[in-house]
Amino acid sequence: MGDAVRSSSRAPAPAPARARTVVHPPVAPPPAGWTPVRLRARHQPVHSLHDLAPAAPGNAIALTIDDGPHPEWTPKMLDLLAEHDVRATFSLIGMQVQRFPRLAERIVQAGHQLCNHTMHHPIPFNRLPPKRITAEIVEAQGRISDATGVAARFFRAPGGSWSSRVVHTADDHGMIPIDWDIDPRDWSRPGTRRIAQSMLACRPGAILLCHDGGGDRSETLRALRTVIPRLKHRGLTFVSL
Repeated sequence: MGDAVRSSSRAPAPAPARARTVVHPPVAPPPAGWTPVRLRARHQPVHSLHDLAPAAPGNAIALTIDDGPHPEWTPKMLDLLAEHDVRATFSLIGMQVQRFPRLAERIVQAGHQLCNHTMHHPIPFNRLPPKRITAEIVEAQGRISDATGVAARFFRAPGGSWSSRVVHTADDHGMIPIDWDIDPRDWSRPGTRRIAQSMLACRPGAILLCHDGGGDRSETLRALRTVIPRLKHRGLTFVSL
C-alpha cells in the first residue's frame, strides 16, 4: 500500500521506480479425469487420445503441430485451421517463442492448446545430462509463460526421444508427456501425397503429428487442405489435447 495522501500545496514526490518482477503463471491443475493418466504418464508417454481423456468423444482425433512458431508457416497454419474450425495442439520450441512471442500469443488467442517442446530441440534428447534435460524443459516453460500467459500442460520430447528420466522430469514440472501414433514424417518433405496418405490412415483416438517449423512446410499445408475435410467427412472430430 502506498502512503496516505496528505494536505500540501506541493505535489507529492514520485515513487521510486521498482524493478520488474516476472512471475510465471502456475500450471493449472488437470481435470479430475486426468488423474489416472497422470499416474500412468509418470512411467511412459501418452500415445492415444482416449488414454489421455477417456471422456473424449469416440470419434475424436487430435492434431499436434511441432517446432514452431515460425514467421511464415505458423500464420498460414493458423489460417488453415481457422478456415476449417479445427483446434489443435502446438508443441512450441522455447527459442522460437523467444524470437516470435506475438505468434505464440496468437496461437493461444485462436483457442489452441500448448505443449512444451524444449528450449533448443536438441537430439537425441534422452542422452543429454540430467541437468541439461531439466534446463531445456524449465527454460522453455518460462518462455512460453512469458509470451502467452499460459503454462503448457503437456511436454513432447524432440524426435520422440524418451527415457524414464525425461518422463519423470516432465511430470515433476506438472506436464503430461505426449507422444503420437500417426507420423507422416512431413519434416522430411516426402511429398504432399505421401503425407496425406499417412494421415488419412488414422483411426478414432489417434494423435497425429505434423510440423509448422523446421523448414519448408508447404507440403504439410497442402496435405492438410485435403486431409482435414476428408477426415471430417468420415465423421471424425478434431479436438485439442
